[in-house]
Amino acid sequence: MPILLFMSEADNADRWRDAMVEKLPGIEFRVWSADPAADETGDPAEIDYALVWKPRPGVLKGLVNLRAILSLGAGVDHLVTDPELPAHVPVVRLVDRCLTQGMSETVIYWVIHFHRKMGVYARFARDGIWKKMRQADAERLRVGILGLGELGGDAARKLVPLHYQVAGWSRRPKEIAGVACFHGDDQLIPFLNRTDILVCLLPLTPETAGIIDARTLAALPAGAHVVNCARGGHVVDEDLLAALDAGHIAGAALDVFHVEPLPADHPYWTHPKVEITPHVASLTVPHSAAEWMVRNIQRIEAGEPPFNTVDGARGY
Repeated sequence: MPILLFMSEADNADRWRDAMVEKLPGIEFRVWSADPAADETGDPAEIDYALVWKPRPGVLKGLVNLRAILSLGAGVDHLVTDPELPAHVPVVRLVDRCLTQGMSETVIYWVIHFHRKMGVYARFARDGIWKKMRQADAERLRVGILGLGELGGDAARKLVPLHYQVAGWSRRPKEIAGVACFHGDDQLIPFLNRTDILVCLLPLTPETAGIIDARTLAALPAGAHVVNCARGGHVVDEDLLAALDAGHIAGAALDVFHVEPLPADHPYWTHPKVEITPHVASLTVPHSAAEWMVRNIQRIEAGEPPFNTVDGARGY
């Protein structure tokens, strides 16, 4: 049976061990540790697969017979930034039912939150104000999803039955029933012009870093809202704060940040128009994600290519 090395300083190794062994009995599960006394790597040449989240740069190159690198999350920016990442080893993104469902739940929550002005009502309640506001018609609210991959596409499809006007933007052409699909640099501004609630679910690449900046924020209609569940690097913080202070952007829900945890002195913490969650828009669930990991390991063991490998040129 193959030998798998678990490399994550942020996850519970025992939960993953239980899930993987249940789905693939006989697999040997080892745990990497920076502490030599706790490290279970053994002979690096014996490792067939690495199950990773933010591995320390340079560590993976020492696994000379590695057959695949399996990301514990949907994003792989934590891997592709490693200058010593072994180029010949396939990197596999996590595509998982629970992860996708969790992200769509979060997106739907924030869309409804802003649509139904729940943040305003929460402030009224704190101040002891009994006041009703006019209810907006969902069919007149335009939601735009930046990124139509596994996560963005699922969120877009699930918003359609709620009667929102849903659009999406991606680098390349996409077709999703009920969703107005935009693509390429030339169609980004027209996409933003028709978006009242902007949701970012893009992969973080050199091309998408800082995409939510002064220019793109200005292209949104006055009173628009911004939801970022992708990566903090997509947002130019100073530009978003300026747009919020100017009143052009009515509010923002941010789950991801340039530095995490978000520093205690960051202005987002105290800004009245900013809602913060601690990178929990969707978390990997071992019992579900293990099914995906095992499917890909079985494919590789059978001589077949794994699903959802990363295109090195694109970075996702």
